[in-house]
Amino acid sequence: MLESWLQQLRDPHCPPSVMGILNVTPDSFSDGGRHLAVDAALARAAAMVEEGASIIDIGGESTRPGAQAVSDEEQCRRVLPVLEVLRKQLPAHVVLSIDTRSSTVAAAALSAGAHLINDVSGGRDPRLLQLAARESAALVLMHMQGEPESMQVAPSYQDVVAEVLAGLLAAARAAEAAGVARDRILIDPGIGFGKTREHNLRLLAGLSQFVATGYPVLLGTSRKRFMGAICRETSPHDLVGATCATTALGVAAGVRVFRVHDVRPNRQAAEVAWAIGATPG
Repeated sequence: MLESWLQQLRDPHCPPSVMGILNVTPDSFSDGGRHLAVDAALARAAAMVEEGASIIDIGGESTRPGAQAVSDEEQCRRVLPVLEVLRKQLPAHVVLSIDTRSSTVAAAALSAGAHLINDVSGGRDPRLLQLAARESAALVLMHMQGEPESMQVAPSYQDVVAEVLAGLLAAARAAEAAGVARDRILIDPGIGFGKTREHNLRLLAGLSQFVATGYPVLLGTSRKRFMGAICRETSPHDLVGATCATTALGVAAGVRVFRVHDVRPNRQAAEVAWAIGATPG
């Protein structure tokens, strides 16, 4: 299933993919504590697949602003039973992703059936890059300034688009040098990870520059706080429409994967935006 999905990812005639977020954590900003039990996680994953997700991203460590690091052992305790059940119960075409900065957790997750490593640290641990190469896993490299505990204290850039782009290209080159095939690497500008609202807006306005690198781009804006400030909403759950707006924008810019909590509305936004873009003027 991974090879088929990677082929679709790079086919300009195939619509983008939706990645459903499955946090098995007690403290994630939007859905913490909801899917800790394996049965609850399976039900949520199955529902997202039914709504149109072709990837399920499982995470055992919250990386929201201010979050504390979680040990490898605890992450494995949370995610491995879920991964094993999902691999058996979900349709074979569904790609399973492990959301972790840890090479130890990633190795265990790949053994349990994951196909993709979603690394919010952008490959800071060279062992994770070596693992992805050795196991022929797909790899998402995300940009993050600082660490989750402190990344929103005072993020600063001279030119946020240029600096994030340069950081991601450097991470991708490091991954390739470690042996990861170029056609298995995706990049993510890391909306909300060490960025102010203005930084996030500039990155969204500059998405086409990330697409122009030739690496497939993943976008994760789902329910994020900077949109609440714009829309005068305080609850993440009231930001579905705002998220869909960024999904439509991303499709127009050429983004290939959208990481979201609310699969159906974002899948609809992506499909309509894709159909518009495919229609001759």
